[in-house]
Amino acid sequence: MQWRRRRVVVVLRKLLTCAICVIALMGLLSVRVHVFPSSKVSDLTDAYKLPTVTQHELNLQKLSREKKWTQELTPPHLSKEQAPPHLFKDPLSSHKLDGARGNLDFEKLWKPPSNRDFVPCVQPSSNYTAADESRGYLLVHTNGGLNQMRAGICDMVAVARIINATLVVPELDKRSFWQDISNFSDVFDEDHFIHALDNDVKVIKKLPKDMYSASKVVMHFRSWSGLEYYQDEIASLWGEYQVIRAAKSDSRLANNHLPPDIQKLRCRACYKALRFSPKIEAMGKLLVDRMRTYGPFIALHLRYEKDMLAFSGCTHGLSDVESEDLKTIRENTAYWKIKDINATEQRSKGYCSLTPKEVGIFLTGLGYPSNTPIYIAAGEIYGGDTHMADLRSRYPILMSKEKLASVEELEPFSNHASQMAALDYIVSVESDVFIPSYSGNMARAVEGHRRFLGHRKTISPDRKALVRLFDKIERGLLQEGRKVSNRIIELHKKLQGSPRRRRGPVSGTKGTDRFRLEEAFYVNPLPDCLCKRVSQNANASIIMCPAFPLGVGFLAFVAALRRCLWSSMFCGTVANLLMGAGYLIQVTVELCRP
Repeated sequence: MQWRRRRVVVVLRKLLTCAICVIALMGLLSVRVHVFPSSKVSDLTDAYKLPTVTQHELNLQKLSREKKWTQELTPPHLSKEQAPPHLFKDPLSSHKLDGARGNLDFEKLWKPPSNRDFVPCVQPSSNYTAADESRGYLLVHTNGGLNQMRAGICDMVAVARIINATLVVPELDKRSFWQDISNFSDVFDEDHFIHALDNDVKVIKKLPKDMYSASKVVMHFRSWSGLEYYQDEIASLWGEYQVIRAAKSDSRLANNHLPPDIQKLRCRACYKALRFSPKIEAMGKLLVDRMRTYGPFIALHLRYEKDMLAFSGCTHGLSDVESEDLKTIRENTAYWKIKDINATEQRSKGYCSLTPKEVGIFLTGLGYPSNTPIYIAAGEIYGGDTHMADLRSRYPILMSKEKLASVEELEPFSNHASQMAALDYIVSVESDVFIPSYSGNMARAVEGHRRFLGHRKTISPDRKALVRLFDKIERGLLQEGRKVSNRIIELHKKLQGSPRRRRGPVSGTKGTDRFRLEEAFYVNPLPDCLCKRVSQNANASIIMCPAFPLGVGFLAFVAALRRCLWSSMFCGTVANLLMGAGYLIQVTVELCRP
């Protein structure tokens, strides 16, 4: 009887061994191949890159190996006498954070989020044809600062296509707060703009002389309008007029629910056609190269300028005299409609820019050490050194275009706010990490461009949540340290520029607010202008993935088998082997999950 039982066990052992082998073979042979390029950053054609700026790849292994970037180097063009005094202090001796978190994983500080193989896909569809015969001319008067004008120009390219118009090179805003007299060709590469849009829209530099006396109409296009508005209401004007003038260009086109080819045209206009002028590109490249002498760096868009504070009514940390000064500016600026603003309420809702002091606490909480190079992308900071002292005490390597370049080098751009902003834009797009202190036009434009170029790391502060932390610290209810740092890191785990679909309207909103509160098109070009990579190339790396569904279901089966046979040591061993195989397959499935 015992011999017969031993024989049954031997047969069962052979059957189970064969079953394990079959399962293993199925897992190895039934595979699908995922091909990923060896490069970490999506391959972009030159048309989508800032043309004269060196495309920097952050080598994380080299970063952990070398300490070159910790040395406070002087830009090569500056002598010791010209350079700021802090550049000649002894290099910081270690990669330690002053305070909360001690030694940190530097790879995490600089590593960009996974782009999940999203790459630009802005080529028109097979149904897209060359522009139809022009029915008239579209004149455009842009409004706002540099990035507000950029978005408006790209929208007007799409509008010209929709209404079959010849677009006259737009006129830049010369009446805004900054009083910049720059023309289009001073800021952008005019010839490139015209030729890059050859297959989309006819663009000319000036209205033909024989059109000076033609019938014209000035229109305030309705904000956030869709295809039907322009096809029906605006295009119908061609029956009576030969020239249509758009009085404003900002936010005149809907963010969503437009034909795919129109959306892709907006991206081609923004990221391919609308390049900065050659002299701005060359200077921007020089600034980027000089920042690179310090190693990987943060571009901080510190929106703490007089116009921003006056417009928003944010006065936290300012003196009474400064607050009154800003209030006077707001009251005397006719086109700023809101005059009476509760500064405390504004700040509690997260509507205010972070102060330089708050930015310092934020960066420390994220884990960036005091020797981190920071480029200040901003105009003149309100209050100057008085308000910058707290940030500089934490992060002494604070650089700007004025510190990186000589007065002579910057002279062609000085007194031209749009051109100076363009230099900051280039450095911000090319930085290793971009952090805006406020979600204004510049911050949104740079974020969108960085998403388009491969989802480069962009940390967007949760100002509403941060203000509550900062207030507790100010009142002595919290002390900076591990607890505050952990909270800041946790708040911003999902705010670092990783791929996601553009957000639609806020739930419950109606009318104009529904469109106004949508995420702007140029903040996030996904899904319209980014697609999953499908091409293969010789330098690709291959990952083998199971072609059939294994994983959780299989593990559940093995667990049940194990419970049933646990009384037998042999069957328990077999079940353990199957469980191990299941975990191996599950890990493979997780690694290959799209």
